[in-house]
Amino acid sequence: MSNWPTPFMEPAILRQRLAAMSILDAILCSEDWLRRYQFNPQWDEGKVLASVSNGSGDEIYVVFTPEGVIIKGFDHESKMSPNARDDGEVWPGIYEQTPPSLLSGLNDEALCKEDVTFCLWRESGDQKWRCGDIESKGFDDGSNYLLGMIYEAPQDYVDWAEDYYEMELPVDVVIQVYNGDPVSEEMILTLNPERDVRMALEEIREIGR
Repeated sequence: MSNWPTPFMEPAILRQRLAAMSILDAILCSEDWLRRYQFNPQWDEGKVLASVSNGSGDEIYVVFTPEGVIIKGFDHESKMSPNARDDGEVWPGIYEQTPPSLLSGLNDEALCKEDVTFCLWRESGDQKWRCGDIESKGFDDGSNYLLGMIYEAPQDYVDWAEDYYEMELPVDVVIQVYNGDPVSEEMILTLNPERDVRMALEEIREIGR
């Protein structure tokens, strides 16, 4: 087992950011299949599921459990993808040292456990993110790109969303959502005047705000 080689945010911050970006996406886009961020606080008993997808076959699944957090990422163009291997198997070392209590969180068919190019985890009480001992042969596993889509700073989300949704966003309102403030009708209409407020509020309640 190894320490994850690059700095990454604390689990509590990660969960807050993923929920915030999911709420913002739900406000900015009424079609959930077009959104990049999804957050389900009642996915399974005691488990929370978040996902990030770029719509081009690259995705991250994050499962929060009482035992900790596990993140599975898949870069479909990576040479570490099972699809790029002659045997079609998961790259050696990705899952072998993962704590079984966390790895079991990926067993749901919807999470496509075998579609993976990197995995990291953080057990409850641990102070560091961990990963398996992997010989990458110099191949890019896509983790820098994919984890980089989880924006810790509100301005980074704004920069991405303004380009993706082709609209200008008030940074101050995005900061409020990032801070965990209750989302009001006024905030929704300020972010997206064309959004159905009632439907947006229903989705936001489901996300847990």
